[in-house]
Amino acid sequence: MSGAARRGAVDPVKALMRRHRDLCERAVDPLEIAAGLEAHGVTDRTAARFRHRDVFSLAEEMYARVSRAPEVSPAPEAVDVPRMAVGRVVLSLLPGTLCAAAVTGLRLTGGRTRLAVAVAGVLAVTLGVRALLRRGPLSTLGHTPAGTSTPGTRAWTYWLIAYAVLGDGLLGAAVTGGPDGLPDGTATGPWPLAVAPALALALGCAPATWAAQLFAVRARRRLAASRGLEEFAASVRPLLLVAFGLFLGALAALLAVCGAVLHQPAGPAQALTLGALLLLARLLTIHGFTHAPAVALGAAATVEAVAQASVFAARLPGCGPLAIPVDRLVAAWGTGCVPALACGTAALALLVHATRTLSRASAHARAEGQP
Repeated sequence: MSGAARRGAVDPVKALMRRHRDLCERAVDPLEIAAGLEAHGVTDRTAARFRHRDVFSLAEEMYARVSRAPEVSPAPEAVDVPRMAVGRVVLSLLPGTLCAAAVTGLRLTGGRTRLAVAVAGVLAVTLGVRALLRRGPLSTLGHTPAGTSTPGTRAWTYWLIAYAVLGDGLLGAAVTGGPDGLPDGTATGPWPLAVAPALALALGCAPATWAAQLFAVRARRRLAASRGLEEFAASVRPLLLVAFGLFLGALAALLAVCGAVLHQPAGPAQALTLGALLLLARLLTIHGFTHAPAVALGAAATVEAVAQASVFAARLPGCGPLAIPVDRLVAAWGTGCVPALACGTAALALLVHATRTLSRASAHARAEGQP
């Protein structure tokens, strides 16, 4: 189609460029304009009204026609995301290494020394995870627009992790009338700790980082190779499922190894569902979608909290029936069924949501600067 034919009495592309002037002027390549148009609701069908076969070809014309300062030029290799540097690989291994050291300290100490080791271990692992989330593929720096963080997300995450360590032991003791004492750092005390799942989840930070990196690299390459939004979405959905499946496989292997080494139950159902929920929530967050992760994490944490509270509330006069649902679940499937059901349901809902939102070109435009 000739440019003169379109620039007769009405030039619809020029009008569209005026409407999205800021997007066109700051774009470093046509892909960024295509992603921005999609984020504003422009589809391949809409592009047909501008006499283009898809959004990508429309974006190419807009990019070619926009006026730029001479010093601004497209990045020649914007498609490829570099491999993780050695420092980021070390960061991905840091939480697991610190947790393994803390677990070793717990097994070699006792009394007040063990309590001090436990406190120091929790602080060290927390700082290690925080450092990991500040840099690399799991970081939101430069990806998530300012002001989009949802309050409470961090608190829900802390609750879910704490429940993975303490919750099953407390619930098991509560349904039998306990607990008779505070946690002593072992899996055989009056309030048992789930050490093996906690260690596996900490070690799982490494495969989670690598899965996020794999998804970012491949999705960006598919964005460059695709010639339509539907084609891109169809190619990215299987990629997301592959990265997600690789993480679950790695976490399952870590659970088996940690359980065998520590000679403790690994709690595969509850640990796998929690790991899946946390990974999907983080993937959505780093691509700018913060509401759904907050809702899913909050719902799972609320279910766990209500289950625990109902058992203790049943000890009040006339409140015995409150514990019947949890008692029956625990009798049938064990204490791990509560977090498995809560986190599993939330993770499934997030997976369905992620296959829709992370298959949009606009999601990867936000993450274009990913290190």
